[in-house]
Amino acid sequence: MSDQDRLEPALIKAGVVVVLGAIMSILDTTIVAVALHTLSGDFHVNVSTIQWVTTGYLLSLAVVIPVSGWAIHRVGARRVYMVSLALFVIGSILCGCAWSASSLIFFRVIQGLGGGMILPVGQSIMARAAGPRRMGRVMGIVGVPQLLGPILGPVIGGIIVSNTSWRWIFFVNVPIGIVALWLSRTYLPSSERESAQRFDLLGFLLLSPGLALVVYGLSEVGTVGGFHGAAVWDSLIGGVVLVALFVLRSTKALEPLIDMRLFRDRTFSVSSVGIFLTGATLFGTMFLLPLYYQIDRGDAAWKAGLMMAPQGIGAALVMRFAGSLSDKHGPRYVAAFGMSVLAIGTFFYTGVTDSSSYWLLGAALFIRGVGLGFGMMPVFAASYRNLTHANVPKATSATNIIRQVGGSLGVAIFAVVLQTQITARLGPSGTALEAGLRRASLSDLTKLASAFDHSFWWSFGTCAIAVIPALFLPKTGIARHDAALEPQTALD
Repeated sequence: MSDQDRLEPALIKAGVVVVLGAIMSILDTTIVAVALHTLSGDFHVNVSTIQWVTTGYLLSLAVVIPVSGWAIHRVGARRVYMVSLALFVIGSILCGCAWSASSLIFFRVIQGLGGGMILPVGQSIMARAAGPRRMGRVMGIVGVPQLLGPILGPVIGGIIVSNTSWRWIFFVNVPIGIVALWLSRTYLPSSERESAQRFDLLGFLLLSPGLALVVYGLSEVGTVGGFHGAAVWDSLIGGVVLVALFVLRSTKALEPLIDMRLFRDRTFSVSSVGIFLTGATLFGTMFLLPLYYQIDRGDAAWKAGLMMAPQGIGAALVMRFAGSLSDKHGPRYVAAFGMSVLAIGTFFYTGVTDSSSYWLLGAALFIRGVGLGFGMMPVFAASYRNLTHANVPKATSATNIIRQVGGSLGVAIFAVVLQTQITARLGPSGTALEAGLRRASLSDLTKLASAFDHSFWWSFGTCAIAVIPALFLPKTGIARHDAALEPQTALD
């Protein structure tokens, strides 16, 4: 490895800061899930109401992500990152002090407005500083929160709820956030502001409500158990129409919120498809797995979360190596290999029963983690491959939106499939929640396992399809002599 390819200490320190902030934001998408039953009892509201503690956070994430590209240009990446961190910490404090379900939901929205910009802005900082030649290795560092967040969230949440008050789920962010703020001021590179950059207000008024309506519609699918009802279809149709209008307008606007001309680049478009499918299988499968352990196997929330750990371990072991391979040999075969391994690991769950070996399931999840490590980061890194320095912030916003929408759609579809299968086997009253609360017979457990078995086939299919776009990624690495692609670094 040449000195030019080596990750200098300043870049590694900046990566640590970005990971520290991003992991807080991503953890909060899952850490609350195990506390919803406790919150429902404390605030004396039903489950459909308290679910908005999670949905409100996701909606605010969707609304604020499109603003990050403009904010980076106008205010500067480091300033935006620090403001986002501060708002997230303030929102966490308010959530911990909530006195009712309504106040908690409102404060979660505030928390999400800060958390939504942390990851895309952090990715933009690292992408600009690293350059295309080292993008794979840098994305391997930045990708740690995206893989570990959905895994550690249920475990940490279950431990906190079991041993302390649910309020500490939010208070635990405060000291971490303060440390991240101090480190951000010290180690993150400063960037120039472009005062001439205009804010695309009309684009924001089309895209942000459109995304919010899509996420809301998908969350309602999980609530009502299918694609039926006015709330689902009105939201989905309205959201799709607004997003379509945004796309049409953005192809002609001089300074769009998200430059749709980025998708004229074949590598960026193919990478976007891969990112969408990766988000769907990552978050969708992470929705199914804890439910299987809790409902069919009768495991406690903390134990179900702990069973997710092999995936994070597998990914962590190979992500850095996968990034280096992608930089050197190109992302095509690295990503295709990763997605194939991901599909193989998922295939083991298509034969799950109510007595499947925990060791076998853990080994299969470890294989899934290895596949994610090899497949996810090269795809993300490839999306930046042909971009100019100025296009990186807007590309970061686009890829994060695609990942979140993919994850939301994956969760919604897998939830509908699981609900349909449980109802078909246990009758109209056999919802996942009721099945988990009542004392199930051995016959019911067998039927539940069969329902999960069928649902995991959908997850396997998503992984298998993700191999296809990987095969259309570039098959060569970044040429070391190609200085034209190397952006200026602000880490000196």
